Amino acid sequence: MRARSVPLVVAAALLLGACGGGSEPTPAPAPGTPAGGTTAAAAPQSGGSTAAPAGDFAVEPPGPLRGTPLQGPDMLVYSQDSLSADMVERIEGLKGVDAVEPLAMAQVPVEDKVINLAAVDPATYRRFLEPPSARLLEAWKRVAAGEIAVLPTMKKKIPMDRQGFLSLGNATGAPKAHVGAYVAQVPQIDAVVNEKWGELLEMKPGNALLVSADITSPQALRKPIQQIAGDEASVQILGPDLDTSVQQTAFLVGSVADAVGTFNYTVLGGGRIAPDPAWVTEHIRTEPVPILGSVTCNKAIFPQLRAALTEVVERGLADEIHPDEYAGCYYPRFIAGSTKLSNHSFGLALDFNVPGNLRGTVGEIDRTVVSIFKKWGFGWGGDWRYTDPMHFEMVAIVEPRT
Repeated sequence: MRARSVPLVVAAALLLGACGGGSEPTPAPAPGTPAGGTTAAAAPQSGGSTAAPAGDFAVEPPGPLRGTPLQGPDMLVYSQDSLSADMVERIEGLKGVDAVEPLAMAQVPVEDKVINLAAVDPATYRRFLEPPSARLLEAWKRVAAGEIAVLPTMKKKIPMDRQGFLSLGNATGAPKAHVGAYVAQVPQIDAVVNEKWGELLEMKPGNALLVSADITSPQALRKPIQQIAGDEASVQILGPDLDTSVQQTAFLVGSVADAVGTFNYTVLGGGRIAPDPAWVTEHIRTEPVPILGSVTCNKAIFPQLRAALTEVVERGLADEIHPDEYAGCYYPRFIAGSTKLSNHSFGLALDFNVPGNLRGTVGEIDRTVVSIFKKWGFGWGGDWRYTDPMHFEMVAIVEPRT
């Protein structure tokens, strides 16, 4: 069998440097984490680079913040599809709503995590942040210039390269954005880029809406906003923890996004989630494959999973994969101890030979088996900064041809 790659998303590696400085009338806090956990410190530039960012990903730079920051949004409306202009206008016009801000939201796989990414207008989105972050003009100029701003708490958790670039996806050749700032964001958002990046990543424009209330309780606004937004949208009250009382939306972007589909889900106990049954019916299958027998995965994975396992057998390596040490594929859940979706939730990841391939080790799995799976469009957790050598996940569509 031969493999033919079919790219679903444009992949580009962009080398972005720091953009120009600037200051607000109100001084920004010094780098670090003041009381309350707010960090608004621009990321240092590798080698002191002052090269201009790629013009294709720059938008109009923001000026000084006008008026008083809104002290954070109270609610988030999030949908699989773009919210209509009429819908946004009606929500904005509700009594008790102070301000709204449309943005694009999606999930991006970054090694073992699926981070919540927003594509925003840096000039207006910042109004919804706490004052130290809202007033850090340098950070928002960098986002406008094409860099990415990341939560300070994720600084040690994201796998940047030595030049400070973060791959937005696990596929080889996934787009890379330079980390320009560490800035506290609104709840449930881990990182932000500008709207041109959103276009490159094929995020759904305007599928989310931040809502700031006046003195009205957000609980009192939830029902009228839900009536306007419809049953397919999630209307959640924002706080330090995920609002598990309402449905959530999983909108994956990257090289396999079209094949995976988008789904709403509800949160269960024990870190588990319940995806929309219609999505499960459409995308999740239990089918036989070589070596492992019957497995339950996303239907998109089966052609190249069978191709990889068939080649393992044909090359005399079947004994290198142990069916009794296989830990599953489709497992709808959060990453342990978090409210971040696991790639297993999409049915795209498999764990092999678990006992000898624990996290943080080089692993015992045969490296020829690894190379075969990479050939057939799978990424390997053994290549990650914090290794997970049992883990293989589909990162590209590869069409088997005889």
